[in-house]
Amino acid sequence: MTPNSRHLAHARNISADDNGGPEPSPYQRFTRLAWAALREHTPGTLQPEDLARLRSLNDRLDLREIDEIYLPLSRLLALHVAASQALSQGRRRFLGTSDGRVPYIIGIAGSVAVGKSTTARVLQALLARWPDMPKVDLVTTDGFLFPKAVLEREQLMERKGFPESYDMPALRRFLHDVKAGKRHVAAPVYSHLTYDVIPGEQVVVDRPDILIFEGLNVLQPARLPRDGKAIPFVSDFFDFSIYVDADEDVLKRWYIARFMTLRQTTFRDPRSHFHKYAALDEDEAVATATSIWNRINLVNLRENILPTRQRANLILHKGQSHLVNEVMLRKL
Repeated sequence: MTPNSRHLAHARNISADDNGGPEPSPYQRFTRLAWAALREHTPGTLQPEDLARLRSLNDRLDLREIDEIYLPLSRLLALHVAASQALSQGRRRFLGTSDGRVPYIIGIAGSVAVGKSTTARVLQALLARWPDMPKVDLVTTDGFLFPKAVLEREQLMERKGFPESYDMPALRRFLHDVKAGKRHVAAPVYSHLTYDVIPGEQVVVDRPDILIFEGLNVLQPARLPRDGKAIPFVSDFFDFSIYVDADEDVLKRWYIARFMTLRQTTFRDPRSHFHKYAALDEDEAVATATSIWNRINLVNLRENILPTRQRANLILHKGQSHLVNEVMLRKL
């Protein structure tokens, strides 16, 4: 038995039913050790100085996490992209057309404070360093939130991040145009400082090889169109989807810790939407963060985000240390 096969012996592809017995699962489960073995000889391409740019606030990221979790994932995604491109080329030959390649779209979902942004940035950096040097763009759903003035008028500020707070037609239209191979497709830009969409500012996507699309509710189903003409789900545009997962109590601790850090940094900026929280003492800040989590983020997690987890092609589960301790890959 090779060292790689010994590690892969740790992989599990069964789940337990209510009686504790095994039942077939659509996912293959990997321990951290088994998943890390799938890196094989993929060389590391990131340096320690890259970590500060890629890491989100209070998220833990080191080269070991990249080597053991994200390099195997980038290898898997590179295989999927190459297979998709080969199929597309074969299909063009079959049809006798000369259409250009369409972008391969990767969706990343998960709760507030789970580290979706870190995952997205790391994958963008790794995939862009593969030998064929693909063009990899990253867009978040934040820019498709309705402007703050609209949310206030519609009394949706307490529902910010819920499906109804997004301009879903604009979001789906953006993905439709990207997947159709259109040039210079624009997406709005969001400011976490002002807590609002930035008027007139855009990020332009111009036929990338890969588009990473990250947000809370990107795997959320939509109401089916009665005329059968519109594409109903954002995820219908995805070629591969990832759900970044952690237990509720862990997510709550991470959210409060992030709030406390922001209270000492970004919240002190007078332009910050949350500037009023900078003056809170520690107990008041913890109580405020806990209230926001329980009232808004936890409700959104339970009602809209967590129920979409099983729609993902791959689930990264994190432990209390922010490190991934289990990977679940949907079987083909």
